[in-house]
Amino acid sequence: MLPGRPFPRGKARFLLAFFGICHDLSIMNMQSDPLHTLASQRVDGEGRLAVRHTAGRPRTWELFQRGAAKIRLPKPLDDGAMEAVLINTAGGLTGGDRLSWSVEAGEGCSVTVTTQASEKAYRSGSGLADVSVQLDVGRGARLAWLPQETILFDASALRRRIDARLQPGARLLLAEATVFGRSARGETVERGLFADRWRISVGGRLVHAEDFRFGPAIAATLATPAVLDRAVAIATVLLVDDGAELLLDQGREIVGAEGGVSHWTVSGSGKLLARLYAADGYLLRKRLMPLLELLNGEARLPKAWSL
Repeated sequence: MLPGRPFPRGKARFLLAFFGICHDLSIMNMQSDPLHTLASQRVDGEGRLAVRHTAGRPRTWELFQRGAAKIRLPKPLDDGAMEAVLINTAGGLTGGDRLSWSVEAGEGCSVTVTTQASEKAYRSGSGLADVSVQLDVGRGARLAWLPQETILFDASALRRRIDARLQPGARLLLAEATVFGRSARGETVERGLFADRWRISVGGRLVHAEDFRFGPAIAATLATPAVLDRAVAIATVLLVDDGAELLLDQGREIVGAEGGVSHWTVSGSGKLLARLYAADGYLLRKRLMPLLELLNGEARLPKAWSL
C-alpha cells in the first residue's frame, strides 16, 4: 500500500476477522497443549550439616546443599565452636514450597545455627509451605538452633516440623519466633494457617512434644484475651540441659509479665521452657535477645542477630 492511500474497508474487515480467529485458535491450543499447563515453579531445597571431632578439633564432616537451601560457615570461634548461617535464596516461602534442614553436632562439639535474615511466608495460592528440621546432638555436645524470626503475611500457609534427638549429656537450645505481620509497615494477618510441631527426645525417650496451630481466622484468634490479646509477635524457647533449673529465676526476670518460664525434670533430663509475646517484633526482640544470651551460656549470640 502506498503512503497516504486509504486502507480498503473490505480488506480491513477481512484482516480483523482473520486475526481474531487465529487468536481464538491460539488460546484453544494453549489450553489443550500440556506444555502450556505447567505448574508454578516451587522451592524444593535441602541443606545438611554435620560437625564431628577429628584430629583434635571440630571439623565439617558433611555439607550438602540443594536448591534454594544454602549453608555458610564463618570462621570457627576462639573456643573452637562452629557457627552456621542458613540461607533461603528464594527470598521466602509460599504454597507448595518445601525446605528441609538437618544439623548434627557430634560428640563433644559445639554448634550454633542461625539464619541470614528473617524467613518470610507469603500469600499462598494453593497448598502449604512445608519446613522440616532434623537436629542430632551427640554425647557431651552443644547445639543452639537460633533462627531469626519467621514473618507471616496475610493468607500465608506454613507448616513447620522440628525433630531433635539428643544423646545423654547433650545440651540443646531451641528458639523459634513468629511475627504475624510487620506492624511498622501496617501489615496485618487476617486469615491464613500456621502449624508448628516439635518432638524432642533424649536417649530415645520423649521429653518434649507440642503441636501449635493458628488459623484460618488468625486475626480473630490473636485478638482473644485468653490467647494473645491482640499481640502479634510470639516466641518459644526450649533449653534441654541438666543445669537448666539454675537459670529459671533469671529467665523469669527477663521475660516479665508478657510470657512465662517453667522448668521440669522429664525422664531424668532438665527442661526449661519459655514463652514470650509482644505487640510487635521489635518489642519481642528486646526481651528475646537477652534471654537467649543467658541460656546460651558461654556461646554468644550469632552476629546476624545484631544486624
